[in-house]
Amino acid sequence: MMQSNVYNLEERSYLFAKKVRGFVKNIEKSISNKEDIKQLVRASGSVAANYIEVNENLGPRDILMKLKICKKESKEAILWLRLLDVEKVREDERQELIREATELKNILATIYRKISQKGEIKMSNPI
Repeated sequence: MMQSNVYNLEERSYLFAKKVRGFVKNIEKSISNKEDIKQLVRASGSVAANYIEVNENLGPRDILMKLKICKKESKEAILWLRLLDVEKVREDERQELIREATELKNILATIYRKISQKGEIKMSNPI
Protein backbone atom coordinates (compact mmCIF):
# COMPACT_ATOMS: atom_id res chain seq x y z
CA MET A 1 0.00 0.00 0.00
CA MET A 2 1.23 3.50 -0.81
CA GLN A 3 2.23 5.86 1.96
CA SER A 4 -0.49 8.48 1.60
CA ASN A 5 0.54 10.02 4.89
CA VAL A 6 3.82 11.36 3.51
CA TYR A 7 3.33 15.13 3.69
CA ASN A 8 6.64 16.13 2.11
CA LEU A 9 5.57 16.29 -1.53
CA GLU A 10 9.12 16.04 -2.79
CA GLU A 11 9.50 12.72 -0.99
CA ARG A 12 5.98 11.59 -1.83
CA SER A 13 6.44 12.24 -5.54
CA TYR A 14 9.79 10.41 -5.41
CA LEU A 15 8.11 7.42 -3.73
CA PHE A 16 5.41 7.42 -6.41
CA ALA A 17 8.03 7.32 -9.19
CA LYS A 18 9.92 4.57 -7.35
CA LYS A 19 6.75 2.46 -6.90
CA VAL A 20 5.91 2.87 -10.59
CA ARG A 21 9.32 1.52 -11.52
CA GLY A 22 8.82 -1.49 -9.27
CA PHE A 23 5.36 -2.08 -10.70
CA VAL A 24 6.44 -2.12 -14.34
CA LYS A 25 9.40 -4.48 -13.89
CA ASN A 26 7.31 -7.64 -14.19
CA ILE A 27 4.64 -6.53 -16.64
CA GLU A 28 4.40 -8.46 -19.92
CA LYS A 29 6.41 -6.63 -22.56
CA SER A 30 3.90 -6.58 -25.41
CA ILE A 31 4.36 -3.91 -28.07
CA SER A 32 1.75 -1.60 -26.55
CA ASN A 33 2.89 -2.22 -22.97
CA LYS A 34 6.50 -1.35 -23.87
CA GLU A 35 5.44 2.05 -25.19
CA ASP A 36 3.02 2.72 -22.33
CA ILE A 37 5.65 1.72 -19.75
CA LYS A 38 8.14 4.18 -21.24
CA GLN A 39 5.58 6.97 -21.07
CA LEU A 40 4.51 6.02 -17.54
CA VAL A 41 8.07 5.94 -16.23
CA ARG A 42 8.79 9.35 -17.80
CA ALA A 43 5.60 10.91 -16.45
CA SER A 44 6.06 9.60 -12.90
CA GLY A 45 9.67 10.78 -12.80
CA SER A 46 8.69 14.14 -14.24
CA VAL A 47 6.25 14.75 -11.38
CA ALA A 48 9.09 14.27 -8.89
CA ALA A 49 11.70 16.21 -10.88
CA ASN A 50 9.47 19.20 -11.50
CA TYR A 51 8.38 19.34 -7.87
CA ILE A 52 12.05 19.55 -6.88
CA GLU A 53 12.22 22.62 -9.11
CA VAL A 54 9.13 24.08 -7.42
CA ASN A 55 11.08 24.01 -4.17
CA GLU A 56 14.08 25.76 -5.74
CA ASN A 57 11.97 28.94 -5.76
CA LEU A 58 13.20 30.61 -8.93
CA GLY A 59 10.35 33.07 -8.77
CA PRO A 60 6.57 32.93 -8.53
CA ARG A 61 5.94 32.50 -12.26
CA ASP A 62 8.38 29.60 -12.42
CA ILE A 63 6.77 27.99 -9.37
CA LEU A 64 3.33 28.15 -10.98
CA MET A 65 4.62 26.80 -14.28
CA LYS A 66 6.37 23.86 -12.58
CA LEU A 67 3.21 23.11 -10.58
CA LYS A 68 1.23 23.04 -13.84
CA ILE A 69 3.75 20.62 -15.32
CA CYS A 70 3.57 18.40 -12.21
CA LYS A 71 -0.21 18.28 -12.46
CA LYS A 72 -0.09 17.53 -16.20
CA GLU A 73 2.41 14.72 -15.69
CA SER A 74 0.28 13.26 -12.87
CA LYS A 75 -2.70 13.18 -15.23
CA GLU A 76 -0.59 11.51 -17.89
CA ALA A 77 0.64 8.90 -15.41
CA ILE A 78 -2.99 8.04 -14.68
CA LEU A 79 -3.65 7.57 -18.41
CA TRP A 80 -0.62 5.30 -18.94
CA LEU A 81 -1.49 3.25 -15.86
CA ARG A 82 -5.02 2.75 -17.16
CA LEU A 83 -3.78 1.73 -20.61
CA LEU A 84 -1.38 -0.96 -19.41
CA ASP A 85 -2.46 -4.53 -20.01
CA VAL A 86 -1.79 -6.18 -16.64
CA GLU A 87 -2.69 -9.50 -15.08
CA LYS A 88 -5.68 -9.53 -12.76
CA VAL A 89 -3.41 -10.25 -9.77
CA ARG A 90 -1.69 -6.87 -10.38
CA GLU A 91 -4.92 -4.87 -10.63
CA ASP A 92 -4.97 -3.81 -6.96
CA GLU A 93 -1.42 -2.51 -7.29
CA ARG A 94 -2.35 -0.56 -10.43
CA GLN A 95 -5.42 0.94 -8.74
CA GLU A 96 -3.30 2.01 -5.76
CA LEU A 97 -0.89 3.80 -8.11
CA ILE A 98 -3.81 5.48 -9.89
CA ARG A 99 -5.16 6.64 -6.52
CA GLU A 100 -1.77 8.07 -5.56
CA ALA A 101 -1.36 9.86 -8.91
CA THR A 102 -4.86 11.29 -8.51
CA GLU A 103 -4.10 12.50 -4.98
CA LEU A 104 -0.86 14.11 -6.16
CA LYS A 105 -2.71 15.80 -9.04
CA ASN A 106 -5.37 17.17 -6.68
CA ILE A 107 -2.82 18.38 -4.11
CA LEU A 108 -0.76 20.11 -6.78
CA ALA A 109 -3.85 21.76 -8.28
CA THR A 110 -4.85 23.04 -4.84
CA ILE A 111 -1.38 24.48 -4.21
CA TYR A 112 -1.47 26.16 -7.62
CA ARG A 113 -4.90 27.64 -6.97
CA LYS A 114 -3.91 28.98 -3.54
CA ILE A 115 -0.74 30.61 -4.84
CA SER A 116 -2.44 32.17 -7.86
CA GLN A 117 -5.43 33.38 -5.79
CA LYS A 118 -3.17 35.31 -3.46
CA GLY A 119 -2.96 37.82 -6.26
CA GLU A 120 0.81 37.54 -6.44
CA ILE A 121 0.63 36.17 -9.97
CA LYS A 122 -2.08 35.85 -12.53
CA MET A 123 -1.58 33.15 -15.12
CA SER A 124 -3.70 33.15 -18.24
CA ASN A 125 -4.07 29.36 -18.19
CA PRO A 126 -4.99 28.17 -14.67
CA ILE A 127 -4.81 24.44 -14.01
